Amino acid sequence: MNKSVTNIIALSILWLAAGITVVVLFAVISYVFVNGISQISPAFIFTWPHGVNAEGGVWPTIVSTMYVTVLAMLIVAPIAVLAAVYLAEYAVQGRLVGMIRFAADSLASVPSIVMGLFGLALFVEAAGLRFSMLSAALALSFLMLPIVMRATEEAIRAVPKYIRWGSYGLGATKWQTVSRIVIPAAMPRIITGIILATGRAVGETAVVIYTMGQAINLPITPLDSGRPMTVHLYVLAMEGINLPAAYGTALLLMVLILGFNLGARYFLRRASKRM
Repeated sequence: MNKSVTNIIALSILWLAAGITVVVLFAVISYVFVNGISQISPAFIFTWPHGVNAEGGVWPTIVSTMYVTVLAMLIVAPIAVLAAVYLAEYAVQGRLVGMIRFAADSLASVPSIVMGLFGLALFVEAAGLRFSMLSAALALSFLMLPIVMRATEEAIRAVPKYIRWGSYGLGATKWQTVSRIVIPAAMPRIITGIILATGRAVGETAVVIYTMGQAINLPITPLDSGRPMTVHLYVLAMEGINLPAAYGTALLLMVLILGFNLGARYFLRRASKRM
């Protein structure tokens, strides 16, 4: 078999794999859209559930979802970024650093339901935070931490070394170089990593159902409980009490996650052009 035939076969397999992925994606989106678009209205988005929480709108669940997601992002972003800066710029590359990276990768592969049970045992019961926004945000931060940390580390390592050398040549210290030169240059990719991790947190169910609870109310303080959209969707779908509302909630949730991902791509492209 000559090289041209091998190349054609390889390209055909790659195009087939890409086509299957796109078809499956559009099939899922189309199915949810067709079944849920009839439910989307201002009343559905901005009103409260009533009856047995199967009728009415989903406004408290939207607020709870955004509340816990932003709170988790505020918790994880400084920790993950500082840890990544240490690993990329200050740590002596060796066995210890390799173990830290391995631990981060292992943390990213932990099933979300295990993380939910861990959050239930540690934050809800042991720490006495009860079912609350704070308990859920702390549990979600463990899922977001490795994503943000590895994205930040890769972004910092992608900054050309000659930029650092120029800074050192002008008499800047290590911290001045890192804080004023390296991090600003890597900031577009860092923010993209944070947004993508936030998008994953929005779609989590197992973590929040064990740490936030299912109360239908508008959370005010971090110690208030609530019901995120994923849990509301789970309840509606599993109990079969209002499948049209479940599809409408799924469509809103899908649009929210898609917005996070498109926002990350748009921000990265715009920031790259500026740089």
